[in-house]
Amino acid sequence: MKITVLGSGAWGTALALLLLDNGNDVTLWSFREEEAECLRQTGENPMLKGVLLPAALHITTSFDAVADSGLVVLATPSFAVRATARNVAPHLRPGTVVVSVAKGIEKDTALCLTQVIEEEIGDKCPVVALSGPSHAEEVGRRVPTGCVAASRHMEAAELVQDVFMSPRFRVYTNTDVMGVELGAALKNVIALCAGICDGMGFGDNTKAALMTRGLTEIARLGVAMGGRRETFAGLSGVGDLIVTCTSMHSRNRRCGILIGQGTPTRQAVQEIGAVVEGYYAAATAKALAEKAQVEMPITEAAYQVLYQGKDPHAVIHELMTRDRK
Repeated sequence: MKITVLGSGAWGTALALLLLDNGNDVTLWSFREEEAECLRQTGENPMLKGVLLPAALHITTSFDAVADSGLVVLATPSFAVRATARNVAPHLRPGTVVVSVAKGIEKDTALCLTQVIEEEIGDKCPVVALSGPSHAEEVGRRVPTGCVAASRHMEAAELVQDVFMSPRFRVYTNTDVMGVELGAALKNVIALCAGICDGMGFGDNTKAALMTRGLTEIARLGVAMGGRRETFAGLSGVGDLIVTCTSMHSRNRRCGILIGQGTPTRQAVQEIGAVVEGYYAAATAKALAEKAQVEMPITEAAYQVLYQGKDPHAVIHELMTRDRK
């Protein structure tokens, strides 16, 4: 199949290599010509050091390849999803399956990213969310990984399953798009909190409690917004939460460690040098919880630390001394 991957960051590049390994004709689109030229000249993405880019991988900055593609993967950061979808929409042929692989919630609208894409491209193409515990650094090195393809269009989800599946990349299908996307986005908030606890020198007990109670409130909000509770016990829920809270590949966890060590939030976000999705998701999650009248004490505490400058020690004391349950 002819496939175009939009976004030449670590995740887009790793997925392009996976799809190429599976025998597809793959084009990797980059937003900037200088970045595309660097990939061509060096045969390597600096965000995936040591992973070679085969000559068979086409690299471009033009949307022309999209017109002939049976499947298009949107792998840009969440803040760029709407603009990219809007720009690529005129080039999509009807029926092309569009796969959203970014994890986040749009800041101004509080929409999940498949909803953002559908607003921009209309109903000419089915949209699928591909999510799960999947660090680009490991997928690029062909480490065994499991994900879930979620869509209201089961045929499209099954196509994504077929195209992405390999002995090193297993894909399940699901129709609960809301649950899958909320789990993927909101776990970044908990991962930031896990990093803060690590930076403050707390132990495994703290992190286990944080992750468990964090998942509880993610599921609580997800169900209130139409997701299915069982989805949050799957790969895009607890699976993604585990990998993001425990790995140093996680930008959210690394940012949290800096904050826990005393680095001001904005400085910590800048030092990571890439998008820290959990920082933005904390504000959106707080607003969604208030609108849905759902109690999310950990998310509220994260917001106080990230946006109001509250001392993490004080916040943790308040969480630990809440009314008995």
